[in-house]
Amino acid sequence: MIKTDIIIIGAGPVGLFTVFEAGLMKLRCHLIDTIPQIGGQLSELYPKKPIYDIPGFPSILAGKLVENLMEQASPFNPGFTLGERAEKIIKNNDNSFTVITDKNTKHKAPIVIISGGLGSFEPRKPKIDNLSFYEDKGVNYMVKNPENLNKKNIFISGGGDSALDWAIYFAENSDNRVGLIHRSSNFRAHKESVEKIFLLEKQNKIKIYLNSQVTKLIGENNLNQIIISDDSGNNTEVKSDHWFPLFGLIPRLGPILNWGLNIEKNAIVVNNSLDYSTNIKGIFAVGDINTYQGKLKLILCGFHEATVAVKAAYKLINPEKKYVMKYTTIQGVQGFEKNN
Repeated sequence: MIKTDIIIIGAGPVGLFTVFEAGLMKLRCHLIDTIPQIGGQLSELYPKKPIYDIPGFPSILAGKLVENLMEQASPFNPGFTLGERAEKIIKNNDNSFTVITDKNTKHKAPIVIISGGLGSFEPRKPKIDNLSFYEDKGVNYMVKNPENLNKKNIFISGGGDSALDWAIYFAENSDNRVGLIHRSSNFRAHKESVEKIFLLEKQNKIKIYLNSQVTKLIGENNLNQIIISDDSGNNTEVKSDHWFPLFGLIPRLGPILNWGLNIEKNAIVVNNSLDYSTNIKGIFAVGDINTYQGKLKLILCGFHEATVAVKAAYKLINPEKKYVMKYTTIQGVQGFEKNN
């Protein structure tokens, strides 16, 4: 049993900032996320995409923002359960909560803050025969440990930021030419990324297949070849060790629907006039996962919601204490000692 002051479901930017705000109030946090790394959508979908509406940063790459948020939270030594989905929330007799993951990891805390973005995510999968057989045998929907793939034959499908970001990464770091397959001739990615892939194609580092898609996977035990078909009916068979169909992720509330929370339009209803609390005392929801009148799905709004929710959480955990807010310019940032 992992015990802490606040269980945060979702390790995206709002969840990471919640750690910092809780730490200022001497509250410890443990984060749970289905994605095997911190950062949520920023890390999985567009790590190299610039964000322009973070206060104090005219422009910052999504991946860099995640790095900064983790650095900001690190003095407060948060714990992480990554690659596991929060499956159940149980209200205990002492009014604390036990959160159990799909891998039966148990967490206990008096407060739960749900910051799961748009919920858990499932990859958009292409309709190809035997696709499931090759999953994790050469077909993957997320790029993990890219440094181990620099000698492999890599093909990527997709026309968004994530697909182009990874195509550029492998083109600049791999020993082999990367294949980028897109079912259209128009890309949805950032203009600079589109210009970059065509430049890399001229340098023979990327081979771009437009108006095309993968139609067949070949390999006895693992993926060995793919067949690419274009709109004219031409088929091209190429050797492929890894194929990444990066068509985005589908948000699903998943188990959240079974937690007894008030849900409206696939989001958790919260009291925004008070503290972003849900209908269950001790459970809060912040960031894109919540809804209320006038809701804006922006990272900076999630930061504000987390700050208010943590203050309310402090009062529930310490009903006899009066919290006096002090500006960080006065009190500084005093982290926790490790293993304390």
